Formats: sequence, structure tokens, C-alpha cells
Amino acid sequence: MKSPHTGLKRVWFAMGYSWKGMSASWRHEAAFRQELVLCVLLLPVAFWLGQSVFEVVALIVVLCLVLIVELLNSAIESVVDRVGDEYHELSGRAKDQGSAAVLLAIGMAVLVWGAIIYNRWVGM
Repeated sequence: MKSPHTGLKRVWFAMGYSWKGMSASWRHEAAFRQELVLCVLLLPVAFWLGQSVFEVVALIVVLCLVLIVELLNSAIESVVDRVGDEYHELSGRAKDQGSAAVLLAIGMAVLVWGAIIYNRWVGM
């Protein structure tokens, strides 16, 4: 259904829906909670660790990427679970692919953080 709201009112309502999605993920998704807490803890570290604006932004962006992919993975899982509890190969594949996307995002974050840490202390 198309939203009846337009302009700034639509943006306001969209922000509310986004907040509902974040809240639901916090309440129902343990992985999202763990990743969000880790990101909040690492955020100040990013400002300390990064030696340039680019490095700080890279460190923060990969943390946000993990959260974004986790939200999308959770959305996929919610839709699949809504369809039914019985096992179906495509449902399992969709969930596994979402999980693989999260793993790749975490891998990218580890790679970026590792490279910047290496550059700061080893690659002097």
C-alpha cells in the first residue's frame, strides 16, 4: 500500500517506521543486540585509532555495514518464518544466504580494522 503522506510528513513517518524496525531488531534479534553493543563500544576506539579522517570514516562505515546487513538478514528471516515453520529448501537457502552476507560484512570489518591497526603499530 502506498503511503498517503508526502513531503516532510512522509520523511517523518518513514523515520518512525525505521525506528520501529530498529526497536524490533533489538527486542527479537540477539545477534543484532550483540553487534550493536560491539559497534557502540568500538565507535570511540575508531576516533582514537584512525590517524586520518579517511581512516576514522572507514572504521565507522564498516561497523555500520555489519548492522545494515544484519538488519537485512533479520528481515529475510522474519519473512521466511512468517511463510511457515515447515522446512523448505528455498527457505533454508534464503536464511543461509542472509547469514553468509552477515559473515562477509563482519569479514570486511575485521579486514579494515586489522589493516588500520597493522598500519598504526606494525607498518610504521
